[in-house]
Amino acid sequence: MIWTVELAAYLDEAPFPATKDELLEWAEREGVPQQLISNLEELEDEEVDIAYESVEDIWPDYIGKEDFFHNEDEDGFDYDDV
Repeated sequence: MIWTVELAAYLDEAPFPATKDELLEWAEREGVPQQLISNLEELEDEEVDIAYESVEDIWPDYIGKEDFFHNEDEDGFDYDDV
């Protein structure tokens, strides 16, 4: 299983919470890259009804959009002044 940020980013639009089978069905409907489908197929089949709550449940090292952008209210920086 090979994860990249680009592959995992497709899962930002996935219908979480979702089981492995639901994620596979969604991925095939959306036409995501085959490597992503292969990665989903390799997820553990511990229990059929286990639902993943987010992409972080699948790939804990995922860096989401919120990790790249700062809230201007929190850091005091007004992006409109740049």
